[in-house]
Amino acid sequence: MTDPDRNTRAQLAFARLLPKLFRGGQAFVGVEASLSGLSDEQAATRPQHLPHSVAELVAHINWWNRWMLDIIEMGQSQPYPKAAAETWPAVGADEWRDVKNEFYELLARIDPHAARPDLANPVNHEETIGELLADMALHTAHHFGQVVTVRQALEAWPPPGGGDTW
Repeated sequence: MTDPDRNTRAQLAFARLLPKLFRGGQAFVGVEASLSGLSDEQAATRPQHLPHSVAELVAHINWWNRWMLDIIEMGQSQPYPKAAAETWPAVGADEWRDVKNEFYELLARIDPHAARPDLANPVNHEETIGELLADMALHTAHHFGQVVTVRQALEAWPPPGGGDTW
C-alpha cells in the first residue's frame, strides 16, 4: 500500500529541487552567473577545437526545453527531430540577446510545472511529466558545464560575479 503522506512529501521535495537543478547555484555555478558579462561577440564565438559557441549551446538548450514544454503543456507526444542537427541552430552575435531572453522565458514556463500533482502521468510515450522535467534539468545542466568550458577557452571566465574557481 502506498503512503499518501510519503508521496506528498516526495512531490514537495521534487518541486523544491527542480528549480535548483535548472538554475544551479548550489552544486554548480548558476545559469544567470554563467551567462553574465558576455558580450554578444564573445557569446557567438566558437573557440578553436570546440564544436559550439555559448550562443549555440543556449539555442540548443532552448530548442529542447521548448519541445519538452510543448509536450507537457499540450499533453501529447511530439515527433522527434529527424536529425540532431535540427536542434543546433546557428546563432550570430546579433541574435545572442534574443536567445538569452528566450532561455529565461522558457525557465519561467517551467517553474509552474514543478509542483503539478500529475507528475507521474505519462505524456510522451512512456515518459512521465516528472521524467521530462528532470530530463530538461539534466540536459540544461550538462550543457551549462560546456558553457563554462567555452568561456574558459575564451578567457572569459570567471563571470563578473565569480565562479567556482578557488
